[in-house]
Amino acid sequence: MSNSVEIPFSTTLLVRDTCLCLHAQRAARALARLFDDALRPTGLTNGQFSLMMSLNRPEPPPMGPVAALLAMDQTTLTAALKPLQRKGWVMVMENPRDRRGRLLALTGEGKAALANALPIWKETHAMLDGRLPDGGSARLRQELLAVSGSGEAPKPAARQSRKNERTTAG
Repeated sequence: MSNSVEIPFSTTLLVRDTCLCLHAQRAARALARLFDDALRPTGLTNGQFSLMMSLNRPEPPPMGPVAALLAMDQTTLTAALKPLQRKGWVMVMENPRDRRGRLLALTGEGKAALANALPIWKETHAMLDGRLPDGGSARLRQELLAVSGSGEAPKPAARQSRKNERTTAG
């Protein structure tokens, strides 16, 4: 006598057609491939672009807030920093306020690499915005923030940069 459980194929189709996790993973992979391909001439992946952009702040941030922004743990962040450090684009330095902690900063070469990639990112992003119906990208962003538990949409740039300065100061 067999103890195997049979799941109806209709359940497979239901999951295929309705699973938010599956659809988010597929969309994330498609977006990652699109931006990886677009950014390839700059020597950056989409993940490296996001990481470097998260370091583009008035003061070097500690690892914790950067890891939180990128939704990764500090071990994964450390691994992601290594190729950028080897290229001389990112510096990891001791936090003078807490010698156990590390601060992250773009180097001059890193800022130049990021500036080189930014027009490509903008062009690719504009193309994606054009694919979505009216207001679709803003609505999608808002819904993704809700799903990720990040709460509300980011503040306008001026207010957000002041908030970042307060939260990354120590």
